[in-house]
Amino acid sequence: MPDTISYFVMEYFKEHPKEDLKMGPVVDWVTEQYLKTHESPPRDPWRAIRRLHQEGKLIKVKKGVYRYDPDQVRDVELFDFSPEVKEAIFKRDNYRCVVCGRGRENGVEICADHIRPKDMGGDNSIENGQTLCTEHNLLKKNYSQTEAGKRYFIKIYERAISEKDERMIKFCREIFDIYDKYKVNGHVKRPNGK
Repeated sequence: MPDTISYFVMEYFKEHPKEDLKMGPVVDWVTEQYLKTHESPPRDPWRAIRRLHQEGKLIKVKKGVYRYDPDQVRDVELFDFSPEVKEAIFKRDNYRCVVCGRGRENGVEICADHIRPKDMGGDNSIENGQTLCTEHNLLKKNYSQTEAGKRYFIKIYERAISEKDERMIKFCREIFDIYDKYKVNGHVKRPNGK
């Protein structure tokens, strides 16, 4: 019997066909099953669920909710940069995350990320690629680019407050004003409501 994370995820969904399932209980069950044959917990069951959706095995109902419908399973050709294009993207970006500036010399793993995903018309060109560290790549996968950006500015703002950096506090507040002006990602609340 296979005991990969994806195997356990699919086992759970197959036991609950055509049901809308929140990721949390699925991850808890997968972790419990995985620990029966492994010494440490599974690395990232959340990502395995998202990957199975990308592969056409699960249907995304809404954020954090997926469904397995055996009548709807299809194979999807995964969308990835060629090794040559990936290297060109890294080289263009100086092997550093375009968000935080960290790279391999900082002990950080980097990824070639699609700026515009395939399902939104993106392609595998160098122009559609950017270098992200794994942290910012995961943030982007979990949130839209604008939402990830707003959450990142919230972190910068909180750090600026703790360091009493008035220039950066003002800068971040002006960024939040732009988000408000254009009604972008209003569900992500501004810090301190200011």
